[in-house]
Amino acid sequence: MNQINISRKTARRFVLGKQGLWPGRRWKGKKGAAQAIRTCEAVQLDPLNVVARSQDIVLHSRVLDYKPGHLYKVAYEDREFFDYGSWLAMYPMSDLPNFRYHMEQRSHGAYVKHHVPDGHKEVMEFVRDELRRRGPLGNRDFNGRRLGGWSYRGRKETSVALFDMWLSGELMIHHRDGFERIYDFRENIVPKQFDYVAGEREAEEFFARKSVAFHGLLREAGMRISLDDYMRRKHGRDEAARKLGGWIESGMLTQVQVEGGRETFLVLTEDVKALESLEKGKVPRGWNPKESTTLDEVTFLAPLDIVSARGRAKKLFDFEYTWEVYTPAHKRRWGYYVLPILYGDDLVARLDPKLDRTTMTLEIKGFWHEEDAPVKETDFANALAKGLIRFAKFVEAQRLSLEGIHPVGLRRAVKKAVGGEVKVV
Repeated sequence: MNQINISRKTARRFVLGKQGLWPGRRWKGKKGAAQAIRTCEAVQLDPLNVVARSQDIVLHSRVLDYKPGHLYKVAYEDREFFDYGSWLAMYPMSDLPNFRYHMEQRSHGAYVKHHVPDGHKEVMEFVRDELRRRGPLGNRDFNGRRLGGWSYRGRKETSVALFDMWLSGELMIHHRDGFERIYDFRENIVPKQFDYVAGEREAEEFFARKSVAFHGLLREAGMRISLDDYMRRKHGRDEAARKLGGWIESGMLTQVQVEGGRETFLVLTEDVKALESLEKGKVPRGWNPKESTTLDEVTFLAPLDIVSARGRAKKLFDFEYTWEVYTPAHKRRWGYYVLPILYGDDLVARLDPKLDRTTMTLEIKGFWHEEDAPVKETDFANALAKGLIRFAKFVEAQRLSLEGIHPVGLRRAVKKAVGGEVKVV
């Protein structure tokens, strides 16, 4: 198939739609949470819980009636997913054979050997013996020797051993206590049909497809980076170009050009029909929302949402966004835990929410809108109010403080639209 050309609007809607964000939520409940993760390919995990954890906000923005317990159940009780990687994310369990190839390429013991140069094998064997004897264990369950140096993976020799054995696939996460990892041997966790190692060619093609599907539109130059990360080896420029050419020639991938840009993107050829529908102003098959659209109700995007994180907000929406949680307070442009606001198919504003757990009040600490945002329109105020009501119920807030919303006219309109759904203070 020849290279295809699409508009910027189509590019935005396609990326949003592939991630289940546009034209509205199309999954529901625990079953819907599992469907969302599979469709989205992965959900990045993060321990911070200012108002809710990033992964839960990701799923809240895509799944009606989502509750944080749903993710725990589908992953650690139903064993439909596993979490893995230095770039920590939740993946479908059916992906594991290919990740086992990735795991096998890691030098087993390398991380712990770096931090425990003498006796690292004994430390790892000690961890194995304890797991065999006591069952699933976390870092806190070991009274190991302190490291001579420093590792942000833990202060004890046993901590870096657990981490190394996890990266290498010998151990997996049995469950989490809060956000603390509790480890066990892989064979005690993984359904047998998924506990094998895929071949190199199969894994390489799988990861190529997954990278494109996860991004929706992947920069052609980004394919080589993805392959290097997943396959745990460097691909020469010529080698990567040859492999990419083969996948395009075979019909697995199609090249895409977005109006006004020079870069070439990659899309799964099976998604070309969706692009064609979007170019005609239609909603692709299977994308219809179960309830409201993003024009009826705004959606708050998580800090680590693939749609807007790592510079994509600027490229896709011409929207400045930086997660400033690790930025010193005096250098922040916006706020501590700012979330982009999706209205229709565009990012139009940001808000900084915080949950006061002593009073269970959802506080909007700040609100910053784009110059062309429709902040004076009643429809936007209503949509923002609906988004806030749903978000407040999601975090189980009993009260809502709107003091950070400006202009004042918008705040008044939102307060009126909220009505008695949530108590506004």
